[in-house]
Amino acid sequence: MEQEELTGKIIGVAIRVHRELGPGFLESIYEESLCIELAAAGLKFVHQLAVEIQYRGQKVGEHRLDLLVEDNVVVELKAVLALQDIYFATVRSYLRATGKSVGLLMNFAATTLQTKRIGPDLPGRI
Repeated sequence: MEQEELTGKIIGVAIRVHRELGPGFLESIYEESLCIELAAAGLKFVHQLAVEIQYRGQKVGEHRLDLLVEDNVVVELKAVLALQDIYFATVRSYLRATGKSVGLLMNFAATTLQTKRIGPDLPGRI
């Protein structure tokens, strides 16, 4: 499946979750609900995947990704009033740490689900 098709499927699943739950819940509620919908859509994923962070070839810590879908797309979930530039920078850092090329940043706290594709050949905000 091509990345554009895959990200489209992930966004469709997220829209389903947002329509069902609406805004107002904690990020963890949306994450668990998204996992249910991803599985129902037949998409393979790992949530809370530990990723080793290195600096000059040495492990300096680890971070947990919200979701990695089809071993291809990093998905970062938020439940905030507005997406800020730091969230875009954070997803780019996750892409570098994982060697993946596409990420999705999703905000479930808005009345309409906010979703942004992030990658090396994509502008910061779409």
